[in-house]
Amino acid sequence: MILPNKVVVCCLFPACVFLLSACSSLNPLQNADSSQTVTREYEDTGAPTAEEISYLEIKPEQHLAEELAALEKTGSWEPGNLDKTPEPVDEVTFDFPITINKQVQFYLDQFQGKQRRTFSTWLARSTQYQKEIETELQKAGLPQDLLYLAMIESGFNPSAYSYAHAAGLWQFIRGTGRNYGLRIDSWVDERREPKKSTQAAIKYLSFLHEEFGDWYLAVAAYNAGEGKIGRAIKKYKTRDFWKLASHKYLALETKRYVPKLIAAIIIAREPTKYGFTDIPYTQPAQYDIIKLPPATDLAAVAVTAATSVKNLRKLNNELRKNQTPPGKKEYLLRIPEGSRGLVAQNLDRLHPVITTAYKTHKVRKGDTITAVCRKYKINKTILLKANNLRTASLKRGQRLRIPYRTTKYVLLGKGETPESRFASAGKDGQMILHTLKRGETLSKIAKQYDVPVRVIMQWNDIKNVRKIRAGHHLALFLDNGGSSLTSSTALTQLRQDNSIVTLTDQKKWASSSKGSNTWYKVRTGDSLWTIAKKFQVSASQLRRWNNLANNQIQPGTRLVIKNG
Repeated sequence: MILPNKVVVCCLFPACVFLLSACSSLNPLQNADSSQTVTREYEDTGAPTAEEISYLEIKPEQHLAEELAALEKTGSWEPGNLDKTPEPVDEVTFDFPITINKQVQFYLDQFQGKQRRTFSTWLARSTQYQKEIETELQKAGLPQDLLYLAMIESGFNPSAYSYAHAAGLWQFIRGTGRNYGLRIDSWVDERREPKKSTQAAIKYLSFLHEEFGDWYLAVAAYNAGEGKIGRAIKKYKTRDFWKLASHKYLALETKRYVPKLIAAIIIAREPTKYGFTDIPYTQPAQYDIIKLPPATDLAAVAVTAATSVKNLRKLNNELRKNQTPPGKKEYLLRIPEGSRGLVAQNLDRLHPVITTAYKTHKVRKGDTITAVCRKYKINKTILLKANNLRTASLKRGQRLRIPYRTTKYVLLGKGETPESRFASAGKDGQMILHTLKRGETLSKIAKQYDVPVRVIMQWNDIKNVRKIRAGHHLALFLDNGGSSLTSSTALTQLRQDNSIVTLTDQKKWASSSKGSNTWYKVRTGDSLWTIAKKFQVSASQLRRWNNLANNQIQPGTRLVIKNG
């Protein structure tokens, strides 16, 4: 995710927001396991998960020791010589105090020499964020040259992650980030969201400058913490950074911070003067914004927007999972520029399909069927059937197929219905996994899939219904396609309740001809909207005639259709 340029700033205003919120509590776009994780919304999981690693860039530190050793050889730390401060060309001015000494010269040489390729990459990225960061700095009355603090922190990479668990463009650690208003939990890490993290960094830098009254000390404190710099001032009775740096109290990593920033500013403000030509500068990303319900699966959005989950994750770098956070609030999601209309067009064709996928478990010493089932929250019957096993004995090195429920999203063709598209789904005993949600009963599940409770109990070897728990899976061996499809009620709710979405097939509801009332038995895949369209009435009429509190209906329910 990157900050937008002036062309798309208007997307932040409500008039440009594409609404996709749902009033219904049931959301078929919702991740299948989200109901069990709502209570962990603000859990701090620390280091990134295995899934997140692919979206992050671990900061390389293998050359740090070599760099520090070379810096050490520059000798004593002394105040710079203002007479040697470079004369800017092309009317470039510096608003951060610039001076030259041996340490600053060291980094000027490094950036033009050993680290030239790295610095070129930093310059290429800088233009994605430069204008927006400088605007925020100007609003706060801070030197705009502080833009390049993000350069030496992360190389202008919002996905940067350090071994010290600092993250984002400005490399906040969790505690400091939270202190300055960033949300950091198991769902969202706003240290990786450039605009919000920039605003937090500006607040912190403002505090540090007010605390020490000197930009060199403020920048050093940004690296080491205000406590460390405060103790150094007290210990050596000076507020001159260069005098503090001449002592061993401050770590070399902190002392290098100031000259490194000065050198970065000098070169970045006049790159061609220092030989940095033909840099492939990157333009700011442009995007649209849509408003989504909590726990919306990014895979569904990706299908409607004709993009990929990976691209959505890049545009929404703060997300830690492939779904929007659960809870009560909607989420503003960035999608590729120009795709907002495509989402509106495709929403009416979007259909979620529940399928069963498999992962592999390699049996290790001491593994038992019971232990494996407990780990993956499945019962023995499911595991044995999935692997065609007749006994519960396992062998070391044996590979077991572990079924799990997954949801994919497809766009139905013109005139195509879920029943016709997935007529063969679930046949031949295909196993469909249902994840138990808090408060669900076997009776409710049986009605949903139109399968007797006793059959579900037999399939899953359930002796006592009181022992089933939320989060566990039930195997359903269905013999018809309809039962393997997710309910479309909430999806319909999304379409109907958002006036900003124009449904191409939507027509004015017409009153049916007079006559006796009609009873209609709800089938799997039906929604209140499709039934209303079938009988040329409105969904609100159906709710009123049948005393329905909302748009949720279950297969097997009999609805009255009043005529006349």
